[in-house]
Amino acid sequence: MLPARFDYERPSSLADALSLLEQHGEDAKVLAGGMSLIPLMKLRFAAPAVLVDINDLPDLNGIAESDGWLRIGALVRHHDVEQSDVVHSRYPTLAAAAPLISDPLVRNRGTVAGSLAHADPAGDWGAVMLSVGAQVAAQSAGGLRVIPIQDFLVDTFTSALEPNEVVTEVRVPAPTGRNGGAYLKMERKVGDFATVAVAVSLAMEDGRIARAGIGLTAVGPKNIRAADAEASLAGAEPTAEAFAEAGRLAAAAADPQSDLRGSADYKRNVVSVFVQRGLAQAAAAAASAN
Repeated sequence: MLPARFDYERPSSLADALSLLEQHGEDAKVLAGGMSLIPLMKLRFAAPAVLVDINDLPDLNGIAESDGWLRIGALVRHHDVEQSDVVHSRYPTLAAAAPLISDPLVRNRGTVAGSLAHADPAGDWGAVMLSVGAQVAAQSAGGLRVIPIQDFLVDTFTSALEPNEVVTEVRVPAPTGRNGGAYLKMERKVGDFATVAVAVSLAMEDGRIARAGIGLTAVGPKNIRAADAEASLAGAEPTAEAFAEAGRLAAAAADPQSDLRGSADYKRNVVSVFVQRGLAQAAAAAASAN
């Protein structure tokens, strides 16, 4: 199917892009990678009157650490994260997830910020960013908002982004001490959406867990932060018993639906198993970190 008729704008500055969004409001959509938006337009599930293509805005590209944050620009592709030296050396949960995003075609064009703005509960980056405590910076003509990721992901395909806003960057807190992370994903075939996936982030201090982050993919109406499971690990030793309890609590936080991929009980069991495996992997990586 062909998309409905639309006008196309390619601004050369962020100010021009924001002006267009202010002018057209809900009739406009931002185009970066287009890996979610274009298929929706082809199916006519989305029919914006105006596409605002932000690919000529160089200030929105790049991955760099500054002021205690890893800053991932709005035009950073999944592949850029996969190939980033700083991500591989210091952000293990992101490094584990990046190669598992869809397929090479999507990874080469799709953007991290666009995936988060799409707010698909089966999207991988939402769970990853929940596990690391990320923030989303959203700019409008009226100013900048910085939104914690748990507040940014509102519901199924619904984010906190306003029609006149553009995500300018995703901010991930810089790690301190010994850190480890993992992303485990069950999919029917390579490149498929997850049946279940779990993101885990750990920070260790004096042999105990100083901070734990756990995000869940495809087991609820949005990506889920397993807060009770995280709390159970605070100050705990990294033992199999502690990980089993965290897995139990994470499974209880999940709200999956039975479908052709498996029953709700089966998916909760996968959550528990993946949380335990991910925590064990993350703890081992943190123990061996320099």
